[in-house]
Formats: sequence, C-alpha cells, structure tokens
Amino acid sequence: MSTATYTGRSPRSDDPATGVARLWRRELAHFPAPRARLTYLSIAVLTTILFYYQYYLISGVSEQVLQSTGMSFRFFVNINVVSALASALTSVAAGVCDRYGRANVVTVGVLLCALTCLVGFPLASGAWAVAVCYTLLGAFEGTVLVATAALVRDFSPQVGRATAMGFWTIGPVAGSLVTSAVVSNTADEIHDWQDQYVIAGLVGLAVFVLSLLFLRELAPTLRDQVLVTERDRALVEARARGLDVDAALRRPYRQMLHVDIVGSAIAISVFLFIYFVAVGFFPIFFQTVFGFSTSQANALGNWMWGTQTVALILIGLCSDRLGVRKPFMLVGALGAIVTTLLLIDRTGQSGTSYYTFVAILVPLGLSLGLAFGPWMAGFTETVERRNPALTATGLSVWGLTIRTVVTLSTFLLPYVVTTVNPLVQDGPAVQAIVAGTDPRLDATQNAVVRAVAADPGIVDRAQTLAERYQAEITTAGALSRATQEALTAKPDDLMVQAGAVGELSGRSVDDVVRAVLLSESHVDETAALRALDPATRQALVAGPAGSTGPVDPAVLAKAADQLTTVLRVTPEQAQVRLTALLALPGDDLRFLVSDGVAVLRSADDLTALSAVPAADLAFLDEYGTVLENPTVQDVLRYLEKQGPRVQQAAEDAPGQWQTYFWIAVAGEVVFIPMIFLMVGAWRPRTARRIAAEHRATVDSELARLTATAAPVATTGTPATVQDPPAQQPQEEG
Repeated sequence: MSTATYTGRSPRSDDPATGVARLWRRELAHFPAPRARLTYLSIAVLTTILFYYQYYLISGVSEQVLQSTGMSFRFFVNINVVSALASALTSVAAGVCDRYGRANVVTVGVLLCALTCLVGFPLASGAWAVAVCYTLLGAFEGTVLVATAALVRDFSPQVGRATAMGFWTIGPVAGSLVTSAVVSNTADEIHDWQDQYVIAGLVGLAVFVLSLLFLRELAPTLRDQVLVTERDRALVEARARGLDVDAALRRPYRQMLHVDIVGSAIAISVFLFIYFVAVGFFPIFFQTVFGFSTSQANALGNWMWGTQTVALILIGLCSDRLGVRKPFMLVGALGAIVTTLLLIDRTGQSGTSYYTFVAILVPLGLSLGLAFGPWMAGFTETVERRNPALTATGLSVWGLTIRTVVTLSTFLLPYVVTTVNPLVQDGPAVQAIVAGTDPRLDATQNAVVRAVAADPGIVDRAQTLAERYQAEITTAGALSRATQEALTAKPDDLMVQAGAVGELSGRSVDDVVRAVLLSESHVDETAALRALDPATRQALVAGPAGSTGPVDPAVLAKAADQLTTVLRVTPEQAQVRLTALLALPGDDLRFLVSDGVAVLRSADDLTALSAVPAADLAFLDEYGTVLENPTVQDVLRYLEKQGPRVQQAAEDAPGQWQTYFWIAVAGEVVFIPMIFLMVGAWRPRTARRIAAEHRATVDSELARLTATAAPVATTGTPATVQDPPAQQPQEEG
C-alpha cells in the first residue's frame, strides 16, 4: 500500500466544518462516538424509508391512476419499466460516491424527490406527465439506493453489519409499509390520488431539512478500509494517515467484476422477484382477481411489510450475535419457496379470504427478511474482501443488477398477465352494472339491468311479448296506475271496468253505460255502425236520419259498399243492415256516432287486455317500459360488448398470475446455490475462531504501528497512534 500522506484537515472535533459550510462540507476525520454514529445511521435509514414510500406510492393508487388518466395497464407497466431502467443507470452513476462522498448525494436526492411529489405529480393530469414524474423518481432512487447503503456500511463494523444492514433494508420494506398504511387508512377520504403525493412531498421536505442539517459521512481515508470490530477504529485511523486513496480507486469496476460479487448480486435480484411483484402489483392483483377494495388491498401489504420490518431487525441482531449470515439466507430462501407455492395455490381459488392471504403473506415477509438482511451484510463484506475503498462501486454493481431484473420482470408482466387491462378499465363499470349500482340509472332501472345481467334471455322475452301484445301494451299504458291496480284487484267489477273504458275513450261513465246498453239491445246495428269509416258515419247523421227525409243516395251507396266489404255479406244483406241502422232513434244514432263507437272500441281493447295472461302482463310491467329507456339500452349494449371480455379476463386472471409467481419460485431456487459464493462462515464456532484471529492481528498491527511511527517531536518524545479521549475504542459486546 502506498504511503502517500493524507492531506485532509485534522479537526479538533468530529465535525470538519463550522457555520454555513457545515451544509455541504460533511466529512468526519475521526470515527464518531456511538451516539453520533447512531444518529447518522438513523437519518440514512429515514431518508431511505421516505424515498421508497414516495417511489412505491404509485402502486398503492394504481387503479385510480389508470382510471383518472385513461392509460392502459400496459402503458402503466411500461412506465414502471422505464423508471426501473432509469434507476439502473443511475445506480451505476452512483459509483462516484466512492470519490465524491455520499451525504450530499443523499440530501440533494431527498430534495428532488420531495419537489417531484409536491409539484410534479399534482400537475400531472395525463399519462405522459405521470410517466415523466415517475421516471424522475426512478432516477433518484437508483442514486439514493447506493449512497445510503454505502453510508450504512461506512458507519458499521462487520460484527454489527447485519443489524445495521437490517435497519437499512427496512427502508424499502418500511417504505412499502408506509405506502400501504397511508393509502389503506385514507383511501375512503382522499379520492384524488394526487393528494397522496402532496402528503409524501411535504414529509419529504421535512426529512430534507433534517438531512441537510445533521447528516455526515466519513472521510475517504477512513471509509476506504475494513472495520471488523469497534476495536479496529484506532488501527483504521492510524492507517488513514498513510493511505493512498487515489491508488485504491483506480479502475473501480474492473476490481468489482468478479463472480462472487456479480453472481451474488444476480442471486438476490432474482430471489427478490416476488418482493418486486408485491411492491408494484399486489394491490392491483388483489383488487382485480379477488375484488378487494383499495383499502383492503393495501392493508394486506401492512401485514407483509410489518412482518418483514420486524424480521429485518431481529434477524440482523441474531446474525451478528452468532457471527454467521449464510444459514439465515438458506432458511429464508426455503421459507420463501414454500410460501410462494402456497400463494400460487390460493390464487387459483376464487373464494380465498382476506385472512387466508394474511396467513400467507406474514411468513412470506418473514422469509424475505431472513434472507435479505444477512445477505446485505454478507455482500458488503464480500465487496470489502476485494477492495473496501470501492464499497459504493460494489453496491452500484448490485444496484444495476437488481434494477435490471426489476426492469425485465416488470416488462414481462403485461405479456404474461394480459387480463389486467380489461379488469381495470372495464371491470368496475361492468361490476357496477351486474351489481345494480350503475350511477347513471335509478333504483328501478338498476334492478332491471341487474336481472338482465343475470338472465340475458329477459330482453328477448320482453321483445317477443311486446310484439305479440303491442296493442294491449298501448291500452295498458293509457290507464292510470290506480285504475290498473283496481282492475288487478277487482277484475270482474263492472264499475271498475266502466271507469277503465271511460279513461280509454275519454268519456264519462254514464256515456260508457249508455253505449254498452245500446250495443246489447242493438247488436246488429252497432256492428254495422262500427264497420263504417268515420267520415261515412258522420255523413249518415248529417242528414235527416230517422226522419221522413231521405239520406243522400251517394252516402247510402258508399255505406252499403263498406258493409259488404267489412262484414263480408251480400249487397242485399248490407242494405238490410243499413236500413236497420238508420231506423234507430236519431238521438241514439247520433250518440253512437259521436261517443258510442269510441266507447265500444275501448271496451274491446280492455277485453283484449284482460285476455293477456297475468304472468305476461306482470313481466312486461316489470321490464318492458324500463328496457325501452335509451340510457338503459346504452348500458345493456355496453354490458353485451364488454361483459364477456371482462368475464373471460376474470376467469383467466388467476392462471396468468400463477404463471408469473412461478417465475418468482424459480428465482428463489436459483438463489440457494449462489449463497456459497459469498464470504462468511456457516457455523458460529468457525465465526468465533475467525474473530479471535482477527483480534490478534489487530493487536499485532497496532503494536507494530506504534513501534515504527515514532518521529521525534520538539520535546524529543516519540509520537504514538491513538484516538482522542472521546474516541477510545470500545471492547466488543
């Protein structure tokens, strides 16, 4: 190792800058005390939680986004693909954190994310505007992913690395938890999805201020070494005085492109396939396949993310206590395989309940926590074995790999699961029609539409009956509801019938009675009168009918011809009928012409109506009029067109999601053999032996540095290597 002297400042305290300069000059020349270090770690974890809350929020409101912007599900998936691709590219760029530091990158990233949420999304009214905003969030995420993980590594010795990384990995998981918790508890009150981003943006500004004022990082000469235990601090600081940082940073990616690093990054990326599905698409999966509400779908995430959050902390403590990582990864991988298989099984059963999924998602979250936290610790230790000065570069390789897998897995989704688009775009409308809750219709119309949705044959039957009883339907439509009810209650009541005939003919009940009596006493005469057209009837009574004067011969001839044709009698018989008609008293004849014929025809109409089967009348009364409504017809045409498509999608959706979940199982299986590529012991006894050997090495190295680094000061006393009083190394717990 080069002995080039470190030329950085040597402050009297942990903070190398004062005043306003503290806002951008954040390097610490000494390892901070435990309390200060915990503060920096907490800020790093908090910013990670915040960012992933903002990034995953689109999943929680995905259905509302699709409906309000009109974008297709494939477009929505492609937005996720482009965002993940942007994240992958910026993950590579984040390798510059090894040369330029981490804290400023994190702080600026938090501010940009907050502004995107607070300003960008509320102004995004269309699909493309949403795409731009979400791509920006993805680009920021790739950078923060690497920078915050590097900060956590810098401040945590290997013996506590799993706990520290467990806290860091809480960021993505807790971000998912916060998203689920906020959306599930506010979905019923906040109907505009953009208001959710306003909340996220305001929280982001608060965290930005906290990061700006208090977040710090180690100087390069300190962070570029391996810190195994707290006792290593004095040794690391002593080495830092002669560390050549530039030499350690030459050709960074060539130093990191080894099978243990790249292979491990690929392994965890495919293992977390089910995690990315859960983060991005579980809400829409539960809504479209099982009909859960937005709040219910997000509440299921609360169970999974809450369990995983607790598991990451507890498993990290256990892993550090035992000194091993790999056994936890193996158990977590096996648990993830089993629970994903259970998820596949229950996805194929449409009646799966909410709490059945809870019983699956809780152990799934536990399994992911078992594997991921220890893996993060083991991966950073694997990177350190290659070159501790390139931690951010190693993490950027992981960031690129994991985001590439996310991009590919997201891109594949609409080709594997093709049913989401009809279920999201047309499913709610079809469901409302089928349930009888279409907002465009009133209660009666919704009831009819609901019945037709259950039995489409209703429409054909209604059309057939309407054609068969067209005249009767017209008659029924001319009667008031009260008269119809009276006829139904007392069909044989003569006064009720007379009242109904009066309504149909527009005459009084007395006129109805008189017309009926005349028709019964003069059957042939009234039949003859009704066979004549209105003009001929009027012509008969215009002259001195019934008097001694004759009727116009032309009118008589015309009337005789009509009787012959209509009644199908001989001309002689027609003349006899006409003579008998004209022999009626003048008042009776004029009454029959002016009112009687109309009354008798109405009576015939009522008789025909009464002959219609009651069941047919009831059916037409329930459905006929409603089905003639234009809005109802539009709704039924939409249901006829989109209903089968939505129904087929609902039937196909479970199988397609199962296929997608099988890809996740394959990734979990691939993860297991890749565990063996990483550094670290399998047995706690081996880990304890390695730790003891390391302590002996540290003591020997400190002794050697103390003996050789003895330049003569002005007092003639050799200088020794040790920390300031506040920085004395602590014994391992």
